[in-house]
Amino acid sequence: MNLYLFDDAVADGWSPFALTRPIGELRFGDRLLRERLEDFAGTAARGTLTRSWLQDFREAGAPPALPRDGVAGTESRLFLSTRFVPGTETPLDVSSPDVPLLLLSGDVVVGLVVPPGHEGPDAAWLAEPGAFPGAKERDVGGSTLDRPWTLVARNPERLAADLAAAGAQSAALPPGVHTIGDGPIRIGHGVRIEPGVLLDARAGGIRLDAGTEVLAGARLSGPLHAGPGCRLLGGPLGSLSAGPRCHLRGEVEDTVVLGFANKAHEGFLGHACLGRWVNLGALTTNSDLKNNYGSVRVELPSGVVDTGLLKFGCLLGDHVKTAIGTLLPTGCLVGAGANLFGVAPPRRVPPFSWGSEPGSPPYDRERFLATAAVAMGRRGVEADAPTRSWLGACWDAARSAEPDGA
Repeated sequence: MNLYLFDDAVADGWSPFALTRPIGELRFGDRLLRERLEDFAGTAARGTLTRSWLQDFREAGAPPALPRDGVAGTESRLFLSTRFVPGTETPLDVSSPDVPLLLLSGDVVVGLVVPPGHEGPDAAWLAEPGAFPGAKERDVGGSTLDRPWTLVARNPERLAADLAAAGAQSAALPPGVHTIGDGPIRIGHGVRIEPGVLLDARAGGIRLDAGTEVLAGARLSGPLHAGPGCRLLGGPLGSLSAGPRCHLRGEVEDTVVLGFANKAHEGFLGHACLGRWVNLGALTTNSDLKNNYGSVRVELPSGVVDTGLLKFGCLLGDHVKTAIGTLLPTGCLVGAGANLFGVAPPRRVPPFSWGSEPGSPPYDRERFLATAAVAMGRRGVEADAPTRSWLGACWDAARSAEPDGA
């Protein structure tokens, strides 16, 4: 059966990430949302049906991004929402139904099985999934993520469960590395941990993937997952999901980092989600708690929304850069490609902004692409022609106000 993932209209509003990537390419727990769905389906996705300007999206391991009307043919197909989080590690068994099968999580439609010889869903259905002609129904459990800050709020519990399910690894830790707690600890091939590091597994497991380096003075508190090639440079880091090749230092807690981010200096980062290729200047700090202890509100293009969360810090889109000493307010949303200089940005910074003041001019398209190419090259990733086309299309979409994103 061919697996296709789809971003619905709710996913389209996942500012600031929906501008530059399919929502399945966001991290939740110890893996990407897409990887969870592939595990659930028992097969790799052939593509993600998503926003039109992402047709050149490409990252290692990701399937192609396709327009929502981009699947033809009458072979057996499974469509799954990128916001669906399966509640089981057991692969889905659909037993080759002879009529379409609508998949529900509670009362929310999260997928559709289309048997051979039947027409698949159109673009309108993928944007607003609902009843499907002639389909039977099956509740597959699990849950859905309605807002990007829900991903942040639920990540510690999800990550702890993932690490507990994976279990511990018996390899001995290097001399001088201390541990407390009974949570599982897994150390990948080629991991280097200097003497003086503390691994605190009382609140959850710790997993360091291949090639990760942890310098003396770091305190890692579970649940924590550092992807391949990360460098943890010192300070307290806990309740953290970090993708590949992240450089992190300072106080970091309850945070998701997609990958290739650079926070190599001191500064607090908490209850946050960072896209890929984010660079935080020295002493960049975010607030994640209001002075009156009220629930945090965020400013979207459509208006102000109450998150209902006591603690929520920031969402930073792909390729965001901050200057030294930047202070991000509580509930701050920074659009992709924004280059912030100035001490205190507003709560919402539009994508590809040049500066931190309201009404800042756009970041010149070619200058942005040139900077992105340099940043990627420093991690050994080439900004080839398709990558430049993808990022350029995102710039164009942002300037034409197509996406409902920050």
